[in-house]
Amino acid sequence: MKYRRLLFLLFCFIAVNAHAQQPGDTLKISEDLLIVPLSNKSFIHISYVTYPSFGRVACNGMVYINQNKAVVMDTPPNNEISRELINWIEEEFQGVSIDAVVINHFHSDCLGGLEVFHEAGVTSYASALTRKLAEQDNAILPQKTFKKQKKLKIGDVRLECRYLGEGHTRDNIVCWIPDEKVLFGGCMVKSVNASKGNLADANVEAWPHTVAQIKKEYANATTVVPGHGSAGGTELLDYTIQLFTP
Repeated sequence: MKYRRLLFLLFCFIAVNAHAQQPGDTLKISEDLLIVPLSNKSFIHISYVTYPSFGRVACNGMVYINQNKAVVMDTPPNNEISRELINWIEEEFQGVSIDAVVINHFHSDCLGGLEVFHEAGVTSYASALTRKLAEQDNAILPQKTFKKQKKLKIGDVRLECRYLGEGHTRDNIVCWIPDEKVLFGGCMVKSVNASKGNLADANVEAWPHTVAQIKKEYANATTVVPGHGSAGGTELLDYTIQLFTP
């Protein structure tokens, strides 16, 4: 009887944990949304959208979950994919509330689905400059703003959002997850071997200096997530600095 009980408990343990996501296992939510777990708390969300000038593009954002609270860094580029992301979080992590969405800069690949997050009751944060540029672009506006830095409490962890200078855009920020040592660099950070990409709103002269400052501030980052392409380590910062250094 004791042996059977042990077997039953083992079966239950396996059944419960079979659904758990392992780091690196890419989850296909739809044709346009993938999830890449970095840990059991940090996830990259990858949205696919077609732009006239660039074709079908993969756009990165992040989800961080701690103590039944979640924060999303950048929305997918449109409302439909944003609904899919919200639905995945709510279904996969029952009991978790999405407390905040943080916008990296004013382009549509960062805030294109912001309306859906607002409808879901999620508070949005961005720099004051991002809100100003989004308003000029006739986009949905982030609700709460900061000038240089904002710390968001997600459970017992304070997520750090900072503006350190111009680069891909005048307003681009980075987000730091201290307990995971993960840096979300957004479009200011390039994946290794990537091209310079969209420079329509860029400050290419300031770009390498800004990224050098980011590297100095977050030298202990173990994972760096760019706005497009594969994540890696601080070699992404080195590559971006080299790419834009004359």
